Amino acid sequence: MGGERKVYTLAEVSQHNHAKDCWLVIEGKVFDVTKFLEDHPGGDDVLLSSTGKDATDDFEDVGHSSSARAMMDEFYVGDIDTSAIPSKRKYTPPKQPHYEQDKTSEFVIKLLQFLVPLLILGLAFGVRSYTKTPASS
Repeated sequence: MGGERKVYTLAEVSQHNHAKDCWLVIEGKVFDVTKFLEDHPGGDDVLLSSTGKDATDDFEDVGHSSSARAMMDEFYVGDIDTSAIPSKRKYTPPKQPHYEQDKTSEFVIKLLQFLVPLLILGLAFGVRSYTKTPASS
């Protein structure tokens, strides 16, 4: 190849998205994993579901061994045009309403207003049935 590396756009790589022609983008490099689909320990569906996008996170989440990483060299076909990959958005959690502790004591009072009468009623029935004398035969 004369030392020059082929650079692909994400659109070009995305066209290789089926079992007879499967390319992945991992860590800025493009890999043709078509011949490896049948041998992949996780099955071909795992690889096919990672086509058409930057699959680096998918690859890293699994925790591949060093031998698996070394094996990737034989499937390398070029680099990805990094300007073609959408930038990752940083997760921003939704804003939560301010927690007011005063409402907590109000909730406890309402809960007790409901439970205490039930407890008294249950206790009254328990005492009544305990003290009731059996009918003579």
